[in-house]
Parts: sequence; structure tokens; C-alpha cells
Amino acid sequence: MSLARHGEGPGDAVEALVSQIHPVFMLPPLAASAFGAVLAGRVDGVLAVGHLFVVFCALYTAHVKDGYVDFYLRGEDDDHPLTARGCRVALAGATAGFALGTLALGVAVGPAAAALCLPGWVVGYLHAPQLDTNPVTATFGYPSGIGFALLGGHYVQSRALSATVLAFAAVFVVILAGIKVVDDATDYAYDRSIDKRTVAVVLGRRRARQVAYGLMAAGLVGVVALALVGVFPPASVGAVAVFGLVAVVARRAGEDDRLATMLLIRASYLFLATLVIAVWFRPLS
Repeated sequence: MSLARHGEGPGDAVEALVSQIHPVFMLPPLAASAFGAVLAGRVDGVLAVGHLFVVFCALYTAHVKDGYVDFYLRGEDDDHPLTARGCRVALAGATAGFALGTLALGVAVGPAAAALCLPGWVVGYLHAPQLDTNPVTATFGYPSGIGFALLGGHYVQSRALSATVLAFAAVFVVILAGIKVVDDATDYAYDRSIDKRTVAVVLGRRRARQVAYGLMAAGLVGVVALALVGVFPPASVGAVAVFGLVAVVARRAGEDDRLATMLLIRASYLFLATLVIAVWFRPLS
């Protein structure tokens, strides 16, 4: 039986499997893992790549499972490149890769490194249809996975978790949770029709936007406060300025949640890039 719904050859199968790599949502967790390594100071390339591989496998698991649930169980999507068997094969392969990578990190670094990897896969596998039906878990699932990616990327390098890396992870989770609320609002009508309880469905789109931008503002204020007390490098405030400017533009998009999401996701890339510069080069220190 073919793995691809639109073809039977090996090339079609590979194309269908690759289609489940969604760069827009893959990049932030992978970048967070790399940022965690940067925070450690000295980077062991082999360990960094190993942790990136584990994060990738967890994310791929989430994307395949989400697509399977939305198309085969909920009928939410109009099409899907993988057959049901293809989804199962992809899930098995990603899970096996995750398990082997996590085991390798556990042997090379220690049990705590493996323990910090596990939540990413659990959140990814349970995202649909378990976690995405509750407003709290639907909002914080993906951001918390990114937070653990950051912590794990740091731990495999330093074998410890500092106050600074914990604070960065907390800030990331809060800001990304705000973006997730806006992203979920793009499916407001459909989610409401199937009783999928996102923040937008529970509170309404207007109040959901207030919650979203409130979370983002809280995260940015946290960065400034932590920079002032010396937990973050002083140049970290530059990341606040960069993200804040794009967030203002996104908010002015009004009812266009899709455009706002696109802008905010790209703002998160700039936010992270600015933090990497602040941590690695410490221009104002």
C-alpha cells in the first residue's frame, strides 16, 4: 500500500513525507535549541546537532499527528499528502528517531538531558486531539515545547540550568503563547463549529486579541526588567524594540488575524536573532 495519496512511486512517498516538514513552525524550536547552546558559551557541535535532531523528530511527530487528526478524524482539511498508513509509518519513524536520539544524549550527557527532551515529544504527540481542545493547553503547548527545546539545548552543553536560561525560557513561552492565541483565532469560525475551545472561541476574538497582546507585552516587560537587574545582557532590550515595532504593526492589522500571525511569527525570528547577538557579542557590556 502506498504511503502517498497522490502517487505510488518512491519519489511520491518521499515528497509526501517531506511535506510534513513545516518550516514556519519548525524554525522557532530549532532556533531555541541553538540559542540554548549559545547561552552555554562553548558549543560542542556534535551534541548541538544531536539535540537539534531530537527536537526535529518531536516536531515532525506533531505535524504528522496533527495532519492525520485534522484530515482523517475531524475532516477539517480538504486534502492530505499521506495515506493513513503513511501517517502511521511517519509517526513510527519520527518516534524511533526521537527515542534513539534521546537515548544517545542520555548516555553522552546524563539522564537529565534525556528528561528535558521528553516533554517535547509528549506535547507534540498529544497536541491533537487531546491538548488542542482546551484553551490553556492549546495556547501553551507549542510555546512550552519551545521552552523545553531551549532548556535542553543549553543543558546538553553545560550540564546545568542557570537562572538566565530559565528566565529566557519563561519569556519565550509567554511571548509565543500570545502569538499562539492570535494564530488560533484564524480558525475561529471552524473551531467554534466543532466546539474546539481555543481562547478565541471561549472569550471571543476581540478579548482574545487583548489577552494575546497582553501576554506579549508581559514577556517584553520581563525582558527589560531582567536586563535592568543584570540577568539578561543590556543589549537584550534591543530585542524588545524589534519585536515591539512589528507587534504594533500586527495589531493595526485589525480583524486580519492571518496577517497578524504572519507578522508576529516573523517578529519572533527577529526577536531571537537580536537576543543571540546580545548574548554572543554583548555589545553594550
